[in-house]
Amino acid sequence: MSESKSHRYDVRTIWSAGASGPPKSFDGFSRTHRIEIAGKRAIEASSDPSFRGDPTLHNPEDLLVASLSSCHMLWYLVLCTARKVPVLAYEDAAYGIMAETPRPGRFTEVVLRPRVTIAKGGDAALAAKLHERAHTECFVANSVNFPVRHEAEIVEAG
Repeated sequence: MSESKSHRYDVRTIWSAGASGPPKSFDGFSRTHRIEIAGKRAIEASSDPSFRGDPTLHNPEDLLVASLSSCHMLWYLVLCTARKVPVLAYEDAAYGIMAETPRPGRFTEVVLRPRVTIAKGGDAALAAKLHERAHTECFVANSVNFPVRHEAEIVEAG
């Protein structure tokens, strides 16, 4: 019997705006908070501006879409390396759709739109196909309860 391996991810989320007293109204408190992970640069975050957050800071919804995009990209690059697909560049213009109603709100889909540049003479068909496999392998995509689609574009350099 094989031994199952698990990984733990510790995150500290700190809200300190209540130091001058507890919030007195729904509209009257700061949504700004700090996300800390040992040994890494902290992230200043807030809620989405639609929910009274600071529009200049990352919000949980941004970070969820970014996690899906990043996980897919990392798996894709691993698979391309293993199959000798010569990737020169990768850029994703991902987006997520969240429905506010009925309550509670939830994401209804995330669409990844990677633009992958491969070296001249690379196998563009295989490069395109490996997105399906990357999607299957992505830990984050396997952890959400909404569709994660991808609309990949493969271009050949030069």
